[in-house]
Amino acid sequence: FLESVFQKLLLNFNWWLNRTDVQGLDLFRGGFLGLDNISIIDRNKVKPSHPMEQADATAWMAAYALNLLQIALELAQAETGAYRPYEDMAIRCLGHFVAIAEAINAPLGQGLWDQQDGFYYDKLRVQGKIRPIKVRSVVGLIPLLAVGVLPETLFQKLPGFARKFQEFAGYFPDLCARMAFGSSRSGNGDLLLALPHPDRLRRVLAYLLDEREFLSPFGIRSVSKFHERHPFGIQLDGQWDSLEYWPGPSSTHAFAGNSNWRGPVWFPVNYLIVEALRRYWSFYGEEFKVECPTGSGHQMNLNEVASEISSRLIRLFLPGPQGQRPCFGQDHRYAADPHWRDCLYFNEYFHAETGQGLGACHQTGWTALVNQLLAAKAAQADESEESVRRHKQKREKSPKFTAEPKQ
Repeated sequence: FLESVFQKLLLNFNWWLNRTDVQGLDLFRGGFLGLDNISIIDRNKVKPSHPMEQADATAWMAAYALNLLQIALELAQAETGAYRPYEDMAIRCLGHFVAIAEAINAPLGQGLWDQQDGFYYDKLRVQGKIRPIKVRSVVGLIPLLAVGVLPETLFQKLPGFARKFQEFAGYFPDLCARMAFGSSRSGNGDLLLALPHPDRLRRVLAYLLDEREFLSPFGIRSVSKFHERHPFGIQLDGQWDSLEYWPGPSSTHAFAGNSNWRGPVWFPVNYLIVEALRRYWSFYGEEFKVECPTGSGHQMNLNEVASEISSRLIRLFLPGPQGQRPCFGQDHRYAADPHWRDCLYFNEYFHAETGQGLGACHQTGWTALVNQLLAAKAAQADESEESVRRHKQKREKSPKFTAEPKQ
């Protein structure tokens, strides 16, 4: 099954590789993620005279290469004999990931990282000049999703891959200064592959966890609240366009009336962010902590950060102090009527300030991911209870120390 899936994914990956990186720069375009209307202009219809290179599309291709790498490594461990095609494929996927990581992490004139702002931005090429689209949106958060941990045992089983891995580190001496490549900090020999270097990860997380920016009471906003008071504008081909923060349905009918990426909470992107943070934590552990929320002075490890975001997403569906579930807005029928109050919808997206469900109400293909978050929360609670129980048993079995009374 995994072999069959790998072959199909490889065809799809190569199609995107050749279709959306026209200049061969390992920077991708085309609005192909479904986030084409999140920008100030329709990224799906950018004119050839001023092409746009996208931070999210580029990061998605890096994550894609990393997923293919991990599948190939899984298959390679079952190979026997001198001919080891999946180990070779793993090396190829590693090469794609490294090339894309180098491209996106280069300074803004070449890549998509803005060192001054500490964020990833799209950029336009207009008449040979670079024009960054400095909108703080989920576009600049997608690079966090490209992260994977390679266990130490893997390199022992696949010496050919291990040798090539070390060669890549030699070919690209600046890799570790821009991305997390082959870092070994987990104490057990595991290695990390991720687009952002730890310092850059901290800078992006400072925006992600700021309640004045991305962190809403109900998850991660698709556009930073910063743009509520600071709209971003650009003049292109004699036309002025602007983008503001709107936590609910868009106030504009641009892009055929489908402009709902202006601030609401979209569940699938939030879920992927939670998953990615847990992968970072599995490597960094307790040594990597950040303020959550930003400016609160409260330090959390990345697993705790993931749990905090997860709890805010779950809050969308839980009855509040007055018995009203945020996802149902102000419709009291769903708060009081016993025939309706437990009939949950899986809305397309959610108002970032009130939590009200918006758009289509049957998005079980992605909003039902809340069940995964609930299951993970329950598992953590069970694990915590078991840990307390074992600690209590250990204390009860240990010999008690009694001090001799003083003479």
